[in-house]
Amino acid sequence: MDVQQIIFQFVGGIGIFLFGLKYMGDGLQRTAGDNLRSILNTFTSTPLRAVLAGAAVTALIQSSTGTTVLTVGLVSAGFMTLTQAIGVIMGANVGTTITAFIIGLNISDYALPIIGIGALFLFFFKSQFISSIGQVIFGFGALFYGLDLMGNGLEPLQHLQIFSDLMVWLSDNPFLGIVTGSIMTFVLQSSSATIGILQQLFSQGAMTIEAALPILFGTNIGTTFTSVLAAVGASLAAKRTSAAHVIFNVLGTIIVMLVLSPFTSVVNMMASAFNLNPELQIAFAHGVFNLLSVGVLIWFTPQLARLVSRVIPGEEDTIEMYEPNLDYSLIQRSPAIALDQTKHEIIQLGKFVLEEYNSMFDYYLNQNKKSYDHVLKIEDVVDRIDIQITEYLMYISVEDLPMRNSNEHAQMGEIGKYLERMGDHTENILKNIEEVNDAEKAQKKNGKIEDENILYNENLIELFHLVKQNIEEALQAYEEDNHSIAGKVIKREKDVNDLEESIRRTYISNLNKGIGKPSDGILFVDIVSNLERISDHSVKIARHSLGIRYPFTRQVMNAKGEKFVNS
Repeated sequence: MDVQQIIFQFVGGIGIFLFGLKYMGDGLQRTAGDNLRSILNTFTSTPLRAVLAGAAVTALIQSSTGTTVLTVGLVSAGFMTLTQAIGVIMGANVGTTITAFIIGLNISDYALPIIGIGALFLFFFKSQFISSIGQVIFGFGALFYGLDLMGNGLEPLQHLQIFSDLMVWLSDNPFLGIVTGSIMTFVLQSSSATIGILQQLFSQGAMTIEAALPILFGTNIGTTFTSVLAAVGASLAAKRTSAAHVIFNVLGTIIVMLVLSPFTSVVNMMASAFNLNPELQIAFAHGVFNLLSVGVLIWFTPQLARLVSRVIPGEEDTIEMYEPNLDYSLIQRSPAIALDQTKHEIIQLGKFVLEEYNSMFDYYLNQNKKSYDHVLKIEDVVDRIDIQITEYLMYISVEDLPMRNSNEHAQMGEIGKYLERMGDHTENILKNIEEVNDAEKAQKKNGKIEDENILYNENLIELFHLVKQNIEEALQAYEEDNHSIAGKVIKREKDVNDLEESIRRTYISNLNKGIGKPSDGILFVDIVSNLERISDHSVKIARHSLGIRYPFTRQVMNAKGEKFVNS
């Protein structure tokens, strides 16, 4: 075989192998649907469960990098903590060993018939599910066909003296073996491809186990390069998850390298005991290596999380990336559970609105630019969540709902809109405050010294606090179904209205006396009006918590006989 044929077979074999691996993984992912994200999102409550979830998802999609990307998304969206993510990453390393064991089955003789069966499923069936199964089968066959071509291309290397010398050199220099494995994995963008090459070389006797193991360990470090590149310029959560991936894989390699000699003896002993072929021997070594790393480091998951947070300091703002957890598959199967999910997201929407209000209030008191930007950022998220909740409720509305659920559905639609409007009013106040502050700065720049800004007085600050209380307690009443707290909100509304009226009268009186700046008049009135409307929407939410839709047709009284609402 000439050099050109060797190169062509090797390069072509790698190409078909990588295509088969990705095609099979994509088919498995399409077959699993949204379950992959659900597995990672749901089954990560403990480090062990996180490891198992990571291993399961990686086994399904045949890509530890793909699992890491999913994990980064969940961490960024606030669905998963860094500690949980570390467990998933550990599991991803275990799950990726499945590919090595598949390769170890050594069924290359049947690769072409398998490809043919996969093609039949792909081209002769219209069902999306069967087509996905065909994609898995076709990819499976292509993987082994690529391995066969790659092996044929590598076979002559065992007779080259320079290659034999290189393998002896790597056997004597384990560190260089790790570097070689890392670079090969980075170049090929697949640890499975590097391991496949190792398995072919080892099976042909072109490489000893002593030379193969350090290269094998290096593949774990090589897989981190992709996640590092993906995290450049990304969120803090993405950077920390990527850093955790690097730290875990490097520490795992160090641990096993410290016991390389006994580890090699164990691999040889188990290969003899179970009569493993060379490919399975490499797969076995890979599996034991990752299980050993996880077995040692899983006990230090919290410490790893703290280390990563110190290596990459900062505070993550996950609000902008928040995505409502609304499962559309539940709508037909269980509309009642779908409504429960909706209520959870409405409560979360309320928390965002409250945070938006608090940031606006901070800007009012301190003219903090960070608070100003934070309000605008949250308002965009509030609008987006409101649209998604509204759409979800529309899909639920076509289902047959019992009367109780039907009323709850209507209530959720109204409360969602109240919260969205509260966010709008909050943004209006923010813009009004900004206009007043800009006008003041311009006057000072022109050397005009005016009276104290009329927007900053005790009564208005008190109104801000009363409205804030109403938002907090209205949300609490809705979340806890607490009639007593809802009643407090409704009773406090009279104080809000009285204070608003008092502020307006005082302001007009002061203007008549020449106190204050008339230019602030419209903005001042707008701020007070928007605060009063925010409070009105809080009261409407509280009244919903009492089981009465607005407007009301009956009285609600507490145990003491106090009337909350007049019909």
